[in-house]
Amino acid sequence: MSATGLDVFDKTLQTTNIWLDEIMTEIGPDRQVAWHVLGAVLHALRDRMQPDLAAHLGSQLPILVRGAYYDQYQPSTTPEKLRSLDEFLAKIKAELEFTRPVDSKDAFRVVSKVLAHHVGEGQMIKVWESLPAEIRRVAAAQQAA
Repeated sequence: MSATGLDVFDKTLQTTNIWLDEIMTEIGPDRQVAWHVLGAVLHALRDRMQPDLAAHLGSQLPILVRGAYYDQYQPSTTPEKLRSLDEFLAKIKAELEFTRPVDSKDAFRVVSKVLAHHVGEGQMIKVWESLPAEIRRVAAAQQAA
């Protein structure tokens, strides 16, 4: 018998927990912080991309993560013109303000690694290519890892 009564819910919960476990391996054993790190990085990526590309990435996320990804999304205001790595990391840092301290570059690095591991390679190449070179270098390094 499934835990929730619906296989689709069980699968998304299991997959989301796998992603969070991978994040916690690198940022520490706090599932709530891992959830916030995942959301902060996904929001920064989503808001930096064209809406079509953001939607394509969203379609490959587990349903539970997809809900967080689209939370407070305003496609008419995207893509944001964050050109430097510092601006991009500041966006992540601002969203993590109310969690225990997590370095925004570490957050971006670890979530990039999780995405590279679980999302289709072709999709992630498109996402990385949509980013300015300085930001892309940090993310693309995780694609090869």
